[in-house]
Amino acid sequence: MTQLPNQRWHIAPPQPEQVQTLVAATGLSPLLAQVLWNRGLDSPQAARTHVDPELATLPEPLAEFPDLGRAVAILQEAIAQNDPILICGDYDADGMTSTALLIRALRHWGAQIDYAIPSRMHEGYGMNNRIVEDCAQAGVGVIITVDNGIMAHEPVQLAVDLGLSVIITDHHDLPPELPAADAILNPKLLPEHSPYRSLAGVGVAYVLAVATGQALGQLKGLTATLLDLCTLGTIADLAALNGVNRRWVKRGLKSLPRSPLAGVQALIQQAGAEESKKPMRPDMIGFRLGPRINAIGRIGDPCTVIDLLTTDDPAIALERAMVCATTNQRRQQLCEQTEQEAVALVEDTPLPWERDRVLIVYKADWHHGVIGIVASRLVERYGVPVFICTQENATTIRGSARSIPEFHVAEALEFCHDCLIKHGGHQAAGGFSVTVEQFPAFQNKLSEFAHQCLAPEHLKPLISVDVQADFDQLTPQLYAEIESLQPWGMGMPMPIFWTPQVRILEQQVLKGNHLKLTLAQGDRVLKAIAWRKGEYFPLPSPVDLAYKLEENHWQGQTTLQLEIVGIRAALPNPSLTTFTHRNRSYQCSFAKAGQELRIKNDQNQVLAVQQGQRVGLLGENRETATTVDVTKPHFYSLIKAAIAALNP
Repeated sequence: MTQLPNQRWHIAPPQPEQVQTLVAATGLSPLLAQVLWNRGLDSPQAARTHVDPELATLPEPLAEFPDLGRAVAILQEAIAQNDPILICGDYDADGMTSTALLIRALRHWGAQIDYAIPSRMHEGYGMNNRIVEDCAQAGVGVIITVDNGIMAHEPVQLAVDLGLSVIITDHHDLPPELPAADAILNPKLLPEHSPYRSLAGVGVAYVLAVATGQALGQLKGLTATLLDLCTLGTIADLAALNGVNRRWVKRGLKSLPRSPLAGVQALIQQAGAEESKKPMRPDMIGFRLGPRINAIGRIGDPCTVIDLLTTDDPAIALERAMVCATTNQRRQQLCEQTEQEAVALVEDTPLPWERDRVLIVYKADWHHGVIGIVASRLVERYGVPVFICTQENATTIRGSARSIPEFHVAEALEFCHDCLIKHGGHQAAGGFSVTVEQFPAFQNKLSEFAHQCLAPEHLKPLISVDVQADFDQLTPQLYAEIESLQPWGMGMPMPIFWTPQVRILEQQVLKGNHLKLTLAQGDRVLKAIAWRKGEYFPLPSPVDLAYKLEENHWQGQTTLQLEIVGIRAALPNPSLTTFTHRNRSYQCSFAKAGQELRIKNDQNQVLAVQQGQRVGLLGENRETATTVDVTKPHFYSLIKAAIAALNP
């Protein structure tokens, strides 16, 4: 028997009555209304605001962030006194875009500004004592951290002792005690319901820059560039696209193709994305622009990206963008090699991850800059929290973690804090350092934590499915509706539909171990792609499939295709019910997100009735079906019997 992916599916329960309320409020199809309901948008007002984020009334940031006024005052005084300001950044896309954003803003206001980003290879993440001491010697008056600092107790205290002002802008999870900074801006300090709660580091930097510009009366001519950088960093950092993020990113995606930033235009050109002036899709940033920026921080010199995003010279921007592109190619090669070695360790050693309920993989010569990416791929492959570790020096091991929904990385690392040199992160990801001597104890503590929150059934990849769809519902109109609800992304993932009993007409393995499929349900035939699933060739037929709907552009033709994310053995339709009416056997089910009742007789004829309609379709398929009046007594009594069978 052909092996299928070892996945766990969670199919959201249909909500036909609530969905109808959202349909009336938004004009969306029942399928998309069900998706919004699944995302927690369970009221007409919430759904309407999601469709048009500009309808939301946002509280002023000064009212939300308790220390924002103090931070603005510190910057106003430093600019007025011509005191040097240093931005302490981070080497990922969020940290580098945050750094560039504040450099552009502070230069615009005439500030003395410089930046420092710690070495990934030699210093690791976050502000450190060396940076503080260098600042003190150089006469710096204010340090602003971006995308870091909330865990930097010792360096912050050193800065305060040396007479420097410190503004922390960060978004990572809070430690039990906060550093002794002059001002701390972190959305994790805000109430859970705050629209600013999901800001990335670059979003916090954007809040600080806009508030300072407003206080100085010098925001004009700056907003568009700041928003472009905020959008780029927010999506590249996989921040949740809800709250204020959705509003700002939706605006930013419209403006990015025409960005006034030379660096953004050079990135777009190098990525081959300049052919369209329509709003940019988040996946263009997530898969093509963002990785070029992140690759520099992982295996290159972050100054390349800062130059790229702060220059106004197109020639310099293009040269830096080319460096980003070639560095990203090297990063891809390193990732492939490291992933192959990691999978070999898991499969051949073997590592007892099912017993420990956490996968810890270690090899001394892996590159620090790519282990986080490989950890994400192993989570996708095995469906278990992954901690990938490599040697930092003779006495220290450095690691990167990625997780599944039921396992909180930051809490796990805090649980192990007595074994660690340093650590940080959030629910889904984190980083840490541990001595060689403490590494076995760290492994044991991680397993202890994992046993507290994970059961054996959690240890396989989770496919979260939104709603059942028939192929005849997968139309260009539905795709256009999905696109109208961009941006989709973290916290608001693309809709995942599923269809049972799909026939596979053709299948082949493509280069890169991808599966290309021709599928059929009823009379409708669609093409599909299943990325990195060539190992399951040949698939049996029929199967149940979970998928995203996308467009395929090829040789001037645009067609719909499915991106397969879940495959399982075809199961009997759980909603299919058999009943008897007037001595005749029928089968019935709800379809189209509960909006259509279907009744099938023993001669394969189907009566399909939409909710609230007085007419239905009767026949073996929709193309040849005839319209019938379902208020006539024999149809009406049959429908009542079917509904009674489905709702005993």
